[in-house]
Amino acid sequence: MSKTTEIFGINVFNDATMRERLPKDTYKILNATIKKGKDLDLAVANVVANVMKDWAIDHGATHYTHWFQPMTDITAEKHDSFISPKDDSGIIMEFSGKELIKGEPDASSFPSGGLRATFEARGYTAWDPTSPAFIKDNTLCIPTAFCSYSGEVLDKKTPLLRSTEAIGEQAVRMLRLFGKRISRVVTTVGPEQEYFLVDKELYEKRKDLVVTGRTLFGAAPPKGQELEDHYFGAIKPRVSEYMRDLDEELWKLGVLAKTEHNEAAPAQHELAPIYSNTNIATDHNQLTMEMMKKIALQHGLVCILHEKPFNGVNGSGKHNNWSISTDKGENLLDPGSSPYDNLQFLTFLMAVIKAVDEHQDLLRISVASAGNDHRLGANEAPPAIVSIFLGDELESVLDAIESGKSFSGVASSEMKTGVHVLPDFKKDKTDRNRTSPFAFTGNKFEFRMLGSASSIAETNIIINTIVAEALCEFADELEGSENFEDDCRALIKKTLSKHKKIIFNGNNYAAEWVEEAEKRGLLNLRTTADAVPLFKSEKNIELFEKFNIFKRSEVCSRCEIMLENYVKTLRIEALTMLEMAMQEILPAGTNYVKELSEGATLKAAFVDDISDSAEVNLIKELSKINDSLYAAISDLKKLIGALDKAEDAQTQAEYCRDSLLPAMEALRYYADKLEASIAKKFLPYPTYGELLFSV
Repeated sequence: MSKTTEIFGINVFNDATMRERLPKDTYKILNATIKKGKDLDLAVANVVANVMKDWAIDHGATHYTHWFQPMTDITAEKHDSFISPKDDSGIIMEFSGKELIKGEPDASSFPSGGLRATFEARGYTAWDPTSPAFIKDNTLCIPTAFCSYSGEVLDKKTPLLRSTEAIGEQAVRMLRLFGKRISRVVTTVGPEQEYFLVDKELYEKRKDLVVTGRTLFGAAPPKGQELEDHYFGAIKPRVSEYMRDLDEELWKLGVLAKTEHNEAAPAQHELAPIYSNTNIATDHNQLTMEMMKKIALQHGLVCILHEKPFNGVNGSGKHNNWSISTDKGENLLDPGSSPYDNLQFLTFLMAVIKAVDEHQDLLRISVASAGNDHRLGANEAPPAIVSIFLGDELESVLDAIESGKSFSGVASSEMKTGVHVLPDFKKDKTDRNRTSPFAFTGNKFEFRMLGSASSIAETNIIINTIVAEALCEFADELEGSENFEDDCRALIKKTLSKHKKIIFNGNNYAAEWVEEAEKRGLLNLRTTADAVPLFKSEKNIELFEKFNIFKRSEVCSRCEIMLENYVKTLRIEALTMLEMAMQEILPAGTNYVKELSEGATLKAAFVDDISDSAEVNLIKELSKINDSLYAAISDLKKLIGALDKAEDAQTQAEYCRDSLLPAMEALRYYADKLEASIAKKFLPYPTYGELLFSV
């Protein structure tokens, strides 16, 4: 047995462990809850809790925590020990079913968007048995949902589970019309995670990186990613050691870490897992981000997950590879060898196309953040316009369906290398399109707009829900049909005709596409401030309420939270810029001018008629930059003061977009210009060249 197989899942209370340790009847009941969604009573929970506690203690755990995902994009946990007192002044290690299934964290200290006041503190966490418990830092972590005392959803897991049930129910309805006896359908996800690694000592000298996660200042280095020599390049030893340790820790937690490589920008890398059901994939991605940061510190590195930590080079995204499968392992987005004749596949494909077209706003909102606004577009990520790429073969299939013509298929061709010793092989029937936001890649859709720091929950809540709605409408129309196949084909053709405007197989980076998208009536929500208000439109509230994903109040609260996060993020960045500019950058320029002035004076005193034009010109140039820098500091300071006077979150967000961000860019322009003009010894912080090429 290899080391990998020995350690994989060693810290997880997984199915194999439960089968081994639980009484057979208890395991059977718990398995029915996990696989079929059946209720679990307290008596069974008590047995599970005791066995789980013993297992955890055997693995060195002393505490337990309800591990949950509030509206912060990170996880939360409160640790309690297993210790209980005995009459003889000793202790006993206890853990009850009640403690397993319910916890009571403070619900007023997490973002609630107005659902909870400070004095309304009680909240509940509820055990999610479908996501296995695990041990981290000698603590048994129990994945849970999180809600308020009055029942409002305050987390990301609960609506994700609801959306999974919603799409599962509607998909089962459709499959029964195809004559299939399927009891359960789930969605699966494989999120590719991009990140940067920088040296810890250099990182700690950058206040902007420490406070905001991105560099607010930084002149472009002589070399960036122009030579395209980092992408898939040989992994440096220090990074390789980090990746090896990261893999091991993730494998111990049951995370299927699979692929790792250098990404396009210097110091940028990627990790991709094998697909798993969406709920577990979401939990695993949260663990992955946490472990990335933790393991980096052990190697004298810092893992940066911000979407745009460095200006002028690629930012980091998280490609959300989404599909839908039955409990019998059938991928419903697999076109098979003859997609034109695969009516079931075409039905589910059209459901996705319809969903994406009708809910472009929700997909854009699901990736909205101040950080991701910097990344979208700019030849490194899809633009803010949502569209679907299908590829040549499926485009030909749909053209044939719409025109009513027969389809003979796209012929396979061989890739001939022209070298005898290299094997020829069959080419795929279509190319890939890395510029598309929502691309079909063989048997799944890759949604590429998601930012690297975000939870994948929001995006998958939206995809699950909007596809559930499309499938529901299809089932409503087709149930009771006397000629199902003909009616289904007619529905596919009608849906295609109405929603084909969302399909685009070309270059999404091209300026022409922006114009074409506008002609098609597609949304171009460039910023978070533009997108988020649409979240609480009546059509969206009706959608969420129809499938019991969110109540109206919960939709409004999430809208408020997203806007508040946007404003708070930009306010923190602006204040950090002011502090750095006043305390570090402006003094650096002034000190260099002082040294130049003193040098010129000494030269003149030492040698008659010696030229000091270099010093004089530099002093003039630097003085102008310093003056402009100080003016930009003053402007930004005034704007921050005005921001606090805005009445509501939407007004503040629009103010940030229209006034604060341009002022921050102006300040950066002069600071970066100054950085590029002063002597190295006066530089107040490590440069881009040092940060990007030090590891």
